[in-house]
Amino acid sequence: MPKVLISDKMSPLAAEIFEARGIETVVATDLTPAALKEKIAAFDGLAVRSATKATAEIIAAGTNLKVIGRAGIGVDNVDIAAATGRGIVVMNTPDGNSITTAEHALALLFTLARQIAEANSSTKAGKWEKSRFMGVELTGKTIGIVGCGNIGSIVAERALGLRMKVVAYDPFLSNERADDLGVRKVELDELLRAADFITLHVPLTEQTRGILNEESLAKTKPGVRIINCARGGLIDEAALYNAIQSGQVAGAALDVFETEPARESPLFKLEQVVCTPHLGASTSEAQEKVALQIAEQMADFLLTGAVRNALNTPSLSAEDAKRLKPYMQLAEQMGSFAGQLTRTGLTSVNIEYEGHVAELNCRPLTQTVLTGLLRPMLDSVNMVNAPVLARERDIALSETKRDGDCDYQTLIRVTVKTDRGQRSVAGTLFGGTKPRVVEIKGIQVEAELGPHMLYITNKDKPGLIGRLGTILSDAGVNIATFHLGRSSPGGDAIALLELDQSLSAETLKKVRALDLVERAEPLSFQPLL
Repeated sequence: MPKVLISDKMSPLAAEIFEARGIETVVATDLTPAALKEKIAAFDGLAVRSATKATAEIIAAGTNLKVIGRAGIGVDNVDIAAATGRGIVVMNTPDGNSITTAEHALALLFTLARQIAEANSSTKAGKWEKSRFMGVELTGKTIGIVGCGNIGSIVAERALGLRMKVVAYDPFLSNERADDLGVRKVELDELLRAADFITLHVPLTEQTRGILNEESLAKTKPGVRIINCARGGLIDEAALYNAIQSGQVAGAALDVFETEPARESPLFKLEQVVCTPHLGASTSEAQEKVALQIAEQMADFLLTGAVRNALNTPSLSAEDAKRLKPYMQLAEQMGSFAGQLTRTGLTSVNIEYEGHVAELNCRPLTQTVLTGLLRPMLDSVNMVNAPVLARERDIALSETKRDGDCDYQTLIRVTVKTDRGQRSVAGTLFGGTKPRVVEIKGIQVEAELGPHMLYITNKDKPGLIGRLGTILSDAGVNIATFHLGRSSPGGDAIALLELDQSLSAETLKKVRALDLVERAEPLSFQPLL
């Protein structure tokens, strides 16, 4: 009989569902990491919310673990790479918290506009400071939504009902989808300049970390008000503090923080800042919904092998899974490569399968490419829902198979079209199991992809390599591998570096400032189950 540990407080429905399905269930909340590590080996499944940290150490101790279920959207507290390495499926419930999180963002919107929190404290203190709390109307104001996916689109719909003007920045939002929502699609800088209110609804990735920092906050409309119910780390809190003190930002409402639990922060001392303790998903309806969903999903997997809403594996039969495993790793890396470089509206994706791979069941591979492509901006995407999310965003998908002779025994090429143009990336398997990128934007480059990569486009002129090496050396960053390619002597060139650690923002800024560099982007590639 399978055995599941519920280690966070969640609706009793979860335990009831497990027991009804014949799964032995233990509820043990508030465990210390040491206690969880000691206990976890006895369980096949671990059900968590946000409090439990399923670290690599905890996962390694779970010698019988087969599945980790997160009752909610974000899986920041689960080391997916460690789980993947041990063959543990990680599931979440991507839709369970959408409405309640959107509604919390709107509650904070009203609170900021009318200074409700401060007015409440003042009145309860026996004061009657009517003239002190002069608010602003929402009608006619512009709200800028950064990330117009599932939650962001709900906020947009509600904001339009308040007669607000809505602008949205989302690289994966097509013009057609924006029209359907009734929002105006813009680039981030235009949103910063136009918005009276800015609300964030994106996952925390290398591309979105510090998306509101000193530089971007300086571009905002003076007196802007900022809301974050998404992820801590999207806002540079020190920069936000300074922007509020200077008057550039009139106020902020934060439900999430860089470090949680947030026990202290300079922002707490500012009356212009409203803070709540990560309440976005805290409604009774949402709690019951995600508890029910994760229990059903985990039970199905443990009893029948069915996989739903998994973040590190698609729905596959046992036979296909074994055969396709190396090809799926390659497909995910090619999709992720293209996705991490996409900054504007994605309109179409073409996936070419050549050689041996064209003879296989390519549907899971296509799902895997789409997952890698969309994940940098959509934290709820997985191999199951990736095609649906692509269709919802009017991203045209096409496949081409050529099982005849080609330069490689196997080749997967991903070509994406955006509002600004087209780019492609292709890869193969060395020795039948080891993924390699072999072509970027038509330029031949042979490289293995790892957790810390630096991608550079530049003009093929002398001097770049030396100056780049000096910057990395001064920053104490070691180069593991260095791969170069060019279209022609003196033409377009590409450098792809694997590093031993990630780059700091300051070091990346120095790289981008080199006169021969046209673009420099940090990339990260993790192993897939």
